[in-house]
Amino acid sequence: MGTDTLRTGAADGADPAAERRREQRGWYFYDWACSVYSTSVLTVFLGPYLTSVAESAADGDGYVHPLGIPVRAGSFFAYSVSLSVIVAVLVMPLVGAAADRSGRKKPLLAAAAYTGAAATTCMFFLDGDRYLLGGLLLVVANAAQSVAMMLYNSYLPQIAPPEERDAVSSRGWAFGYAAGSVVLVANLVLYTGHDSFGLSESAAVRICLASAGLWWGAFALVPLRRLRDRRAVDREAALPGFRQLAATVRDMRRRPLTLAFLLAYLVYNDGIQTVISQASVYGSEELGLGQSTLIVAVLLVQVLAVAGALALGRLARRYGAKRTILGSLVAWTVTLAAGYFLPAGAPAWFFVLASGIGLVLGGSQALSRSLFSHLVPPGKEAEYFSAYELSDRGMSWLGPLLFGLTYQLTGSYRDAIISLVVFFVIGFALLARVPVRRAIGDAGNPVPERI
Repeated sequence: MGTDTLRTGAADGADPAAERRREQRGWYFYDWACSVYSTSVLTVFLGPYLTSVAESAADGDGYVHPLGIPVRAGSFFAYSVSLSVIVAVLVMPLVGAAADRSGRKKPLLAAAAYTGAAATTCMFFLDGDRYLLGGLLLVVANAAQSVAMMLYNSYLPQIAPPEERDAVSSRGWAFGYAAGSVVLVANLVLYTGHDSFGLSESAAVRICLASAGLWWGAFALVPLRRLRDRRAVDREAALPGFRQLAATVRDMRRRPLTLAFLLAYLVYNDGIQTVISQASVYGSEELGLGQSTLIVAVLLVQVLAVAGALALGRLARRYGAKRTILGSLVAWTVTLAAGYFLPAGAPAWFFVLASGIGLVLGGSQALSRSLFSHLVPPGKEAEYFSAYELSDRGMSWLGPLLFGLTYQLTGSYRDAIISLVVFFVIGFALLARVPVRRAIGDAGNPVPERI
């Protein structure tokens, strides 16, 4: 990797450093483009709205019947998300192999991004009892987002030399959280004031959903104009589809230190994702907080995640990415412990908890991405990041399962939320044991001065 790879694809006679910075700025804008989908669509609006649409189509027993299968209306959104994960798991190895084999990631990124953006924009037509349309659009948008993120992440080793990678990855996350905040504020103004705009509540939600798709498609033009395709390192070595995935797994087994980092990441990231998905349940069911309070908390997380991602990126430049990630896992553990003792009916303390989550959320994920990029062999970026995304998706059920089982056995959401500490403790222990300098060398990459 390094300078040779970074120069590949630069225009003849162009300053390599200037070309690199231009690509990096374009790369940031894909996070700016697509993060509004995760924030406004998945986190805030689509779950409750699609559930209400499914309930309006349900029979007297509360069931809908997609393809003749009886499904509780309240479970339809969750099942749709699960199906989208399965679709993504099936598609990502095919796309990752094609990207590395051809060296042409940009057309594939464009196809995935605009498929997701189009599906999200079409959510405007999700009204009445069209729950099947909603489920189909969710599956398409969510799977396309996963594929696009895999391709987007795989650009990181190509556009940033080792010493810049932590900062570049952190800025990308910060751009995403900033965009999520901007659009969420606009959507909340429209939603809460829909009467004054002459809109029904349903119309306001559908406009909010569609606006995320339009934003995604519009700003995706920036990275698609600035990012460059690279020549494939070894076209003959790439295999089609799932044969490539099997070959990637075998290749990773020859790099046990890369695999060790990936295992640590999967464990603590599962904890992170579960906290994000279950915090609103904890706030509403255990602390008795209203919807408006929860939405403000989501917005607070988005805003502070910008500052957190940039701050942890700076800490990584001084102390190294591994130490900074380990510190963030300690902060996650302290935040969960504090959440266990939050008093019910006290929004101010819940906002303090949201602040703690926001400050460590973006940085811990951004630095994990940049650290993994150092462990990827040159020429196998999309292939390895496909495995990264696949493994992440494949493990994402453990945290919610532990949360649900703990609540089922104890009847306490406080016990359920504190049970997630185990992911951060085990993840810390696994990551601490990984000799990242040796792992980077084993992958055939230059070792940064500070990592």
